[in-house]
Amino acid sequence: MGGSWCHRERLSLYLVLGLLLPGWGSTFTIKCTKFGQHGVYPTLLDSVFDRKAFRPTANFSIPTLINISFTLSAILGVNEQLQLLSSFLWLEMVWDNPFIRWNPEECANITKISVGTENLWLPNIFITEFMDVDKTPKGLKAYISNEGRITYKKPMKVVSICNLDVFYFPFDQQNCTLTFSSLLHTVDYMLLGMEKEVWEMAQTSRDIVQTRGEWELLGIYKATSKMSVGTSQYDQILFYVAIRRRPSLYVINLLVPSGFLVAIDALSFYIPAENESRAPFKMTLLLGYNVFLLMMNDLLPTSGTPLISVYFALCLSLMVVSLLETIFITHLLHLATTQPPPMPWWLHSLLLHCTSLRKWCPTAPQKGNKDVGLTLAHLSAVKEPVELAGKVPGPRKAELNEFPGSTRARQEDGAQKQHLVSLWVQFSHTMDALLFRLYLLFLAISVVTVVILWNT
Repeated sequence: MGGSWCHRERLSLYLVLGLLLPGWGSTFTIKCTKFGQHGVYPTLLDSVFDRKAFRPTANFSIPTLINISFTLSAILGVNEQLQLLSSFLWLEMVWDNPFIRWNPEECANITKISVGTENLWLPNIFITEFMDVDKTPKGLKAYISNEGRITYKKPMKVVSICNLDVFYFPFDQQNCTLTFSSLLHTVDYMLLGMEKEVWEMAQTSRDIVQTRGEWELLGIYKATSKMSVGTSQYDQILFYVAIRRRPSLYVINLLVPSGFLVAIDALSFYIPAENESRAPFKMTLLLGYNVFLLMMNDLLPTSGTPLISVYFALCLSLMVVSLLETIFITHLLHLATTQPPPMPWWLHSLLLHCTSLRKWCPTAPQKGNKDVGLTLAHLSAVKEPVELAGKVPGPRKAELNEFPGSTRARQEDGAQKQHLVSLWVQFSHTMDALLFRLYLLFLAISVVTVVILWNT
């Protein structure tokens, strides 16, 4: 028992010396007699397992090359408020251990075995953008080839920080960075390489995630650089993960209902201005749009100012302006039918030139409404509307003073008042048509501008 203990101590000393002295152990080969009949004897790899605390190299002046690759299997979510990307990937690391060699012909043609990772030296590779605790399960296995190449694959849930730009939401594309680096080993001791080509990684990942979740993978791109910390340099590989949001959910639940409500608000201009239900109808639409925005608020990003929020604000502003326009026209009509003020000459002249717009007015009076309708010839016959309202020629005034109860005087006064009412009613409809045109023009410009910005 004491001799076995001394033998083990001497073997450990030889292993440490072999690690510290360049060139020692470079021709180490595992002897595996009866390897296939009785499995792997634990003592065969004890000398290798005892070295797991040291970097596996025959010469410590030569850096160890670690080839890495990963497969992005799922995009779990994007947190716009915290600027975080949650993803799930399989990380693969490959490196050589010069102290593990065996001849397959002597070992039942076995070229690869699996070993518990707790018995091996593992490279300390980290993701710089990682913002959570690494929850990689314990007790994973690694494959070792007969030439000493170790392949280690581990699943990782990565919560990484990402600079998210939500201005074009829901038609946005994001470009997140995953930087693989070793913060413990400088370039003198560890170098990073690629196990697979980046296009192969992107194709494999795209085949897995292309039909799942809200996001689709556009591509994976690579860049290499050295990170300097003081006088030390660390090797690193940057992967740019380009993803795009699938907008169908937001188009159906946000843009389409909003467009319908704005279209109904525009069509409400065809309700006659004299109709008392026009203003309540617009108020109901405005209230419904506010309720819609409150219900859909959870679908909008909580950080930044996306373009869709500007679009909703424009739609809400247009509906408010539409309601104010209806209130203004209703006030004019009420003023015209109750106590019409004298119409200035410049407004009368402008009305004569703009009367041709009456046919475009959605609330123009019908042909049968003779009390309110007024032809252009009839308007032209009224030379001075101010005089019609406030002044009467001298003889007529004397006649009215002499016979205040005259029926003819009352008829003429009523006719003059009716002319003035007709002028103000015509002005109200003309203003309604003009404001309706401006409403449609501003709505079209706003929608086209937002669509162009979304397509850029």
